[in-house]
This record gives sequence, C-alpha cells and structure tokens, in this order.
Amino acid sequence: MSVQIVIGIDISDKWLDLHVLPAKQAHRFAHDTAGMAAVGALAPAQQATLVVREATGGLEGPLAAACGLAQVPTAMVNPRQIRDFARALGRLAKTDALDAAVIAPFTATVRPTPRPLPDAQAQELTALVTRRQQLLEMRAAETNRLKRTLLPVRRRLERHIAFLTQEVEDLDHTIGDCLQASPLWREQEQLLKDVPGLGPVACMTLLSELGELGTLTRRQIATLVGVAPLNRDSGAYRGERGCGQCCTGPR
Repeated sequence: MSVQIVIGIDISDKWLDLHVLPAKQAHRFAHDTAGMAAVGALAPAQQATLVVREATGGLEGPLAAACGLAQVPTAMVNPRQIRDFARALGRLAKTDALDAAVIAPFTATVRPTPRPLPDAQAQELTALVTRRQQLLEMRAAETNRLKRTLLPVRRRLERHIAFLTQEVEDLDHTIGDCLQASPLWREQEQLLKDVPGLGPVACMTLLSELGELGTLTRRQIATLVGVAPLNRDSGAYRGERGCGQCCTGPR
C-alpha cells in the first residue's frame, strides 16, 4: 500500500504554516503571491494525496486556487473540528505552527472529502454575495448609530445609509445578471424558487455557497450544511435529534 502523504495548512494574515505527514516536516511561507505559489509547488513535489486548511472567512480562497492549479486534492474543515481534535490529543498550546501540526494528523485520521475548486464564475458569484452581506451589516450598524447621534452626524449617517442601500440594489442586479448568464444556475434558481419559503436572497446564497446542489442526496446535503438530525443517545437516555450546532446532552 502506498504511503498517504497529507499536508495541514494554517492560514493567517501574514503566514502560511504547513505540516507534512508522515515526514513531520514544517514549512512557513509568506502569505503573498510568491508564498502561495511555493505551496502550490511544494504539494506535488511532496506527492501529497490531500491538502487541508481551515475555513478562515475568505483568506483561504487564493490558496485553494493555487492548490487547484497544481491539481492537488484539497479540503476545507471547520475550525471547531480542529480545536476538538487538538483537545482530544491534549494539545492545549496554540501557535500557527502548532495549529498546522494538528491539522495534519486530523487530515490523516479523518480523511476529509476533497471538494472541487469552484470555477471562476462561481468564485465571482460567491464574492458578490459575500460583499452584499458585508454591505447589509454596515448598513445595520449605521442605522443603529443613527438612533442615538446628534444632528451634525445624523446627516452624514443618512447619506452613508442611502449610499449603502444603493450599493445593495446595484449588487442585486449584478448578481441577478450573473445567475442568468449560466443555464445551469438559471435552472437551479427556478427549482429553488419553487420551494415554499425560499426567496431571492436565500436562492442566491444557496447557489453561491453550496455548489454541491444537484450532485448529492438530500441527506448528504443536510449533513454537509450541518442541519442533519443527529443521534444524542447514551445508555437508556434517548435525546432529541438535532443538528450538531444545537444538540445538547441529558438535562
């Protein structure tokens, strides 16, 4: 049986920390274009069978693209899973290098399923939907400030809120055009709109964040998203079924 070579990567603003198993090699590269290119070259040079990084709220996107260009299978995992795994190993200290050294054995043990890299069109849609959410959060914050500010600042806030509102409307049109440009997305969007309770925002979010729609069963999709009902049984106790985010033990 061939040796399975895995690489765990911890991503921060400045650094990309790698840990290679079973060689137990540690590498650090600057988090810039040259550093990501170095990672993209190192992974195939090490004959890595899987590269795993944590979800970091967007920082991981360009690195995933570099690995995709190198044709290296990659997967992204929830940081909570890594923290739980580290605690199970008794590793309580935390640095970027140590995090990478935990992600690597997690990868070797759990073997997360690689997810295909979104194409350029899908990445563009995700970026637009993410920007829309950022604008909504900024508008909500400014609206809250408007309730308790004095007149000179109020006028500035009102102008900024109006600007943010216009930006959201412009983005809605751009996202709509993006969806209409793809025959597949048009078909998926129409199917989603036929589901009671799903509006345009929910549809665009699902299409941008869940590229697996149409390729997995409903149970697989529910598990991937994190809303599948999970067992919570222990001994004679039979707990309520719920998703992993809200399950609680016996009370």
